[in-house]
Amino acid sequence: MNNGIFVWTPASFWYSVSSQRCYMDFTERSLLMLEKIFGGPVPDGYLFSNQDIKKLILPLIFEQFLAILVGLLDSIMVSYAGEAAVSGVSLVDCVFILIIQTFAALAAGGAVVAGQYLGMQDRKNGCRAVNQLIIFIVISGVCVTGLVYLCRNFMLDTVFGRITCDVRSNADTYLMITAASIPFIALFNAGAALFRAQGNSRLPMRVSIGMNVINVIGNAVLVYVFKMGAAGVAIPTLVSRAFAGLVITWRLTDMDQDLHFARPFRIIIQKKMLQNILYIGVPNGFESGMFQFGKIILLSLVSSFGTAAITANAIGNSIAMFEILPGMAIGLAMVAVVSQCVGMADFTQVRYYTKKLMKITYASVFVSTMCVFALLPLVLKIYSVSAEASRLAAIIIVIHGIGSILLWPFSFAFPNTLRASNDVKFCMVVSTVSMFAARVGGGYFCALALHMGVVGVWLAMQFDWIARTVFFIFRYRGTKWQTTRL
Repeated sequence: MNNGIFVWTPASFWYSVSSQRCYMDFTERSLLMLEKIFGGPVPDGYLFSNQDIKKLILPLIFEQFLAILVGLLDSIMVSYAGEAAVSGVSLVDCVFILIIQTFAALAAGGAVVAGQYLGMQDRKNGCRAVNQLIIFIVISGVCVTGLVYLCRNFMLDTVFGRITCDVRSNADTYLMITAASIPFIALFNAGAALFRAQGNSRLPMRVSIGMNVINVIGNAVLVYVFKMGAAGVAIPTLVSRAFAGLVITWRLTDMDQDLHFARPFRIIIQKKMLQNILYIGVPNGFESGMFQFGKIILLSLVSSFGTAAITANAIGNSIAMFEILPGMAIGLAMVAVVSQCVGMADFTQVRYYTKKLMKITYASVFVSTMCVFALLPLVLKIYSVSAEASRLAAIIIVIHGIGSILLWPFSFAFPNTLRASNDVKFCMVVSTVSMFAARVGGGYFCALALHMGVVGVWLAMQFDWIARTVFFIFRYRGTKWQTTRL
């Protein structure tokens, strides 16, 4: 740190790597403790042992930690170029997150279908699902990339609202470069989801490590050495995502995996198989897309409060993710576990593993949130931003943390059981209505009518989480979600 600016050096890079190793060790010890408290012996004949669950969850937690850490480091490094660069990059990222999360949700649809085929002991159709998912993802990714370039000015001038010329210039630079990475990150998400569906979360973790190391080193060189600002963050993002997408696709050619490319590979659409994937993927994708679209609407509102509010919102989005990090990982594991149990048509096991994983989710989110609270003053000092932006960021992170402990697991991890059981339409309706009625509507009311600004937007997030929790628990207590079949 020098004059309030974080300086990236080989020593600090080594420190971050060492910190990741310590975090991994701490996570493993924490999960062992949680296993003793909440695990208990798994009944004989059940699909996943405690050891299987640990092997699935640990790499997922580390992968999520690494991805969020790199996102945090990106925002720290780009802050070296000023608040306009931070704001420009964060605005574009919100749009790209919408696109990427939509593709990830579509990939989850393919993973659920493939996982259910594995539960049925039908590897042949599972591999056919792999082919159809990858073909669909690649074609869609290329089309969306072209659409982003065509709609570039609309996004910059209309979607983002009133932004300064400096913020617009940085956003334009970042968008033009990173848009080309959309097909590659969509491909990586599809491949990662397929490997997790067969219980192999270690391979996606390793690919993710390579991707993020390339990203961080590239950012450090281009931002600090070549002073490239937003472009210095964008170029490594493109290169690292291309690396990840191509490597994980190559790994899907391994015939020793339960799920791999069916041979011979032909670019042919199998209507019935694609319908099964889209039956899960489209509602998932629509739900995710509407969620991110709602966040963009709120971002447009936040943009009207000035650069300090935009910056605080960006910092809050980066740091708050650490609070729910283990819950995100366990939510992904829940899809893999439940989809195979559903394939076996064994809903006793579905309920058993859901209860087990939810207990671990609540305990781990509590621990991670307390860690964020403890380190918050130190972390905020790393950012070279104004005192007002830092103050607002601290407030919204605390609000998010309290909601994370009380509400987030049932709002986001828990419904993965319903989705993996094919009950995707109910989840889509509840999530979409809650997002726009509670979060967007409540955000405008708190921010404008109550004059709470960006803090009001984050407070309204809790209204959304309350609504989701109530409806998802009500649905789960019944049995209708168990009767949906592909």
